[in-house]
Amino acid sequence: MKILNVVGARPNFMKVAPIMEAYGKAPGIRPMLVHTGQHYDERMSDLFFRELGMPKPDINLEVGSGSHAKQTAEIMVRFEPVLLEHRPDAVLVVGDVNSTIACGMVAVKLGIKLIHVEAGLRSGDRSMPEEINRVLTDSISDLLFCTERSGMENLAREGVPPQRCHMVGNCMVDTLLKNIARARKSDVLQRFELAERGFVVVTLHRPSNVDDPAALARLLDVFEVIQKDLRIVFPVHPRTRQRLEQDALRQRVAAMANLHLLEPAGYLDFVRLCDASKLVLTDSGGIQEETTIMGVPCITLRDNTERSARTNSSATIRNGCSRPTGAC
Repeated sequence: MKILNVVGARPNFMKVAPIMEAYGKAPGIRPMLVHTGQHYDERMSDLFFRELGMPKPDINLEVGSGSHAKQTAEIMVRFEPVLLEHRPDAVLVVGDVNSTIACGMVAVKLGIKLIHVEAGLRSGDRSMPEEINRVLTDSISDLLFCTERSGMENLAREGVPPQRCHMVGNCMVDTLLKNIARARKSDVLQRFELAERGFVVVTLHRPSNVDDPAALARLLDVFEVIQKDLRIVFPVHPRTRQRLEQDALRQRVAAMANLHLLEPAGYLDFVRLCDASKLVLTDSGGIQEETTIMGVPCITLRDNTERSARTNSSATIRNGCSRPTGAC
């Protein structure tokens, strides 16, 4: 059985890594790995592959950035010839990025079975591009693998046949558990002269936060207060950096002595930063899950989340022991 696995953006890499490893124990499966190139620079892509021990992609579509419509369309145009040439038995997509829905639609229209990992998550906010991608991908998938019970409940409510839906657990958490010990050996704290529990980690990339000047200005108001007492470490997404370089915002950022803008961090460095922080502020759903497992308090900078409250009360691995937490 030939399964073609699709990755496109950084969260996909952590979800696919344990799946690619598991294929090694299934001799009846011939996996292929296709990278759409949605995240394409060295730190957002290549470094993650190396750190996670993932094989080099068999194919890289090298799509690059663009508007949602342009990027989705370009992925579809470049992905179709791959399927026509290799004719897999199934296509496996993960998460909720443009690569997920684009490759899923191409597969289904060619009569190829579609598998969606991390199915069923819902924020209820149709203004989020990711929510549209989730709903559409689930509606056309043949097999839906859920990371949490709320996913199964959402799919049942939407009328997805139960034989298509399977509760399998969280691949991103698998990756974290496998790599947490390695991450704790990272020297990133020494490189940036950070003391454990003496800093806050921030990540921002959602359009509702970074593309709206008023929303971004309000978040800077919050950072101004926090940085008076704690250092803020902010690995900056390329799109977010563009917004922060606008004249008025650039002056405000420059005036905050304790706000440190970093280049996007590698996986091990970033896990170490979150694990050692006093608090994480983020609009990322995946980071909500990871901080919960690490037992690090997390404030979600959104009006809603697709991760359920039950997800945010899972066991933690802080200092090697398990205990319940309400991190998010």
